This record gives sequence, structure tokens and C-alpha cells, in this order.
Amino acid sequence: MKFDERFLQYVWKFQLFDQTNFFDDKGRKITLIDSGIHNHDSGPDFFNAKVKIDDTVWAGNVEIHVNSSDWKKHAHTRDKSYDNVILQVVYNNDYDVVRTNGFEIPTAEIKINDKLLFEYESLIHSHEPIACAASILNVDNFIINSWLSSVLFERMQAKTEQINHILEHSKNDWEETLYIFTARAFGFKVNAEPFEMLAKSISQKILSKHKGNRFQIEALLFGQAGFLEKNICQDEYFQNLRKEYYFLQSKYSLKPLDEHLWKFLRMRPQNFPTIRISQFAHLISKSSHLFSKIVENVDIDELKKIFDAEASDYWSNHYTFGSESPTMLKTIGKEAVENLIINTVIPFLFIYGKHKDNDAIKDKALNFLEQMKPENNSIIRNWQNIGFNPPNALFSQALIHLTNEYCSKKRCIECRIGLKLMKQ
Repeated sequence: MKFDERFLQYVWKFQLFDQTNFFDDKGRKITLIDSGIHNHDSGPDFFNAKVKIDDTVWAGNVEIHVNSSDWKKHAHTRDKSYDNVILQVVYNNDYDVVRTNGFEIPTAEIKINDKLLFEYESLIHSHEPIACAASILNVDNFIINSWLSSVLFERMQAKTEQINHILEHSKNDWEETLYIFTARAFGFKVNAEPFEMLAKSISQKILSKHKGNRFQIEALLFGQAGFLEKNICQDEYFQNLRKEYYFLQSKYSLKPLDEHLWKFLRMRPQNFPTIRISQFAHLISKSSHLFSKIVENVDIDELKKIFDAEASDYWSNHYTFGSESPTMLKTIGKEAVENLIINTVIPFLFIYGKHKDNDAIKDKALNFLEQMKPENNSIIRNWQNIGFNPPNALFSQALIHLTNEYCSKKRCIECRIGLKLMKQ
């Protein structure tokens, strides 16, 4: 049976081992009083644990290893931060451990139930996208729903870190932060970084001066993106953009990005950055006071209208400058709009409410998620195939985070659902 140290840490944390026959290497009876606080940083694995060895109660730290010889392998023998370890807990005791002063540290082997080991193995080595697919429906709905609520807030926390980074860049300007965060979303993962760089290269305060002129906004964005640096075609639209950009570049002392940052390979032409930049320009040109609308009184239907942007006329028969294509109106698409709102606007609103300590704004964000349909992607379809049908985006967002951060990384022992299945 192969398992790693993390598994033993969770066996200790949740006391999933035989405590009736729990003795140290000297044959002394050990009674577990408190398993301690799980430490995820450097140092001993559990702080402030409490155990009774024979008739003496000990309080201190506990270190977990698969083999007790890992103590030497991890160089704990020379590390004073491990001198206050009161007990080493192992699966296999093959080495006598000592503190830096030479005094021995009690070591105890834990006996793990065969069924627990089997359940752990079956989850960790499953080739299914959802390891517990065959048994998850046996878990009580209360456990599943409470865990999904926790996972959803984890997802919001991850978004918080992104937004805080942008907020710091914009010197706590929430309007500018929303603009940059929204620009990043228009990159749809593949071009998220260049879109964020584009937004940071030209403030929305500059773009807002040209709100009534979509062509000038396109000139500024395409120019800053680096697409107008080379005289690549003689199209009137391209030449006029170039001329307008050079005038505005001089006026605002702008420095463009390198064109090579943008990715076109293995993408549907509809998602080319040229199309997305034109659509983003449309959003900027028509969305005055976007920040206040989102925070104060906008409803979900109005949000969808705001983000329903389309590329300008030139792009109806082009995907790149100078190369004609069959005519097609290039709107951002209903599903893409909904994904933008779910993954950008709603997290932004929630995090703004968190910063301002305003529960009403946070509740509004969660209510928006409840009003949105669940996403339609491979992750959600996998859950639907095993009987999970998320009623709204609140649930689907939690399932996406659960899949990406737990299922795909085989973190079953850190998942309440996985732990419940192993303990059954």
C-alpha cells in the first residue's frame, strides 16, 4: 500500500486510526486528547497537541512521517524548531529519532483500518474526472451543500487576490480596477495577460474622454496593443486607425505593447484578439458610469445588455487586418456575456462589498449568481452525467472550483466529501 505523508496527517487530524492499541516505541500506552492545529507551513505538522503517555499528559507539537527514518531524511535532527516535538507519529517505525540535544523523542505507529486504506487508494488512483463519481450520491446532501458553500467562498477568495493586485496597481481606484479586470476577462484565458497589460498601458480616464467616439477608442486600443506599428495593409480603416492613433499617442505620451504578445494559434477566429479588442472598444464607448451601475442599481438583465458588445463594421468581413473573410456579424455571444458576468462582474461586486464591509452588496452578488443559469462546459457536463444538476451559477461555480482545485489535484483527503466517503 503506497500513500504519502499528507494522508497520515489527515488520519491523525480526524483521528481515523485504532486508538485502543496505540503505544509508543517503548510500549507505553498513548491516549490522544487533542490532535492539535494542523500547520501547513514549515515546522512540525501539528501545533499545541495534547497526549497522555502512560500517566503523564504532554502538550506540544507532533510530527507525522510515513517512516520514522524520514526524520533524518528531512534533516530534523539538526533543526531546533523540532526540539519541542512531543511525539512522532508514523506508519512504519524504522529509526530512533532524537532532538538536537540527543534526547530521544517517543515514536508511535498508527494502525489504519483496511477499508479506509482501500477507499483512499480507490479515490487517489481513479482515472475518472470525478474520483468519487460512483459513490458521491450516497453522501448526505447537507454535507455536500455545506462543502460547496465553503468551496464557493474559496473561489471568491482566489478572485480577491487577483483584484487586490489590480487595485494596488490602480492606487485603490475601483473604477480603474473594474476596467482592468474586465479587460482581462475579454482575453478569455488565452489572451488574459496581454489584455490586462493593454488596459494598464492606457487608463480608462483617457478612454473616457473619447466615449462619444468609438473609432478613436478603437484607434487607442489597437495602437496600444501594437497592431498599428507596422504598415501591414492599405485598407482605409487600418490607415485611418493608424493616423488617428499616432495623433493620440503623441497627445497622451503613450507607449504601445509588442504585437507578439497576442496569441492567435489554435483559436477559433471568433476569439481572435483583434475581434475581442473591437468588442471591448464597443463596451467602453457605450458604458458610461459602469462602476456605479454595477454597485448601485443595475439588475441582471441590464448587465447582459451592457456587455452585449459587437465588433465594428470592418470586422464583419475580417478577422485580421487586411485579410477578408465571409461576412458575419461578430457579437460577443450570449454564453460569453453570461460567463463574463459570472466570472468578472459578480466576483468584483462581491469583493467590493467585502472591502467596504457591506453585506448588502455581497448578498446582491450572490443573488445575481442565483439568477444566472449554470455554465455549460465540460466540467459541469461531467457532474450532470453522475446525477448532479446545478440549478444556477451559484452551484456551478462551486463545482468548477471543486473540480479544478480538489478533484483534478487528487486532494480527496482535504475534501469533506472525500473524507466522508473514506470514513463511512
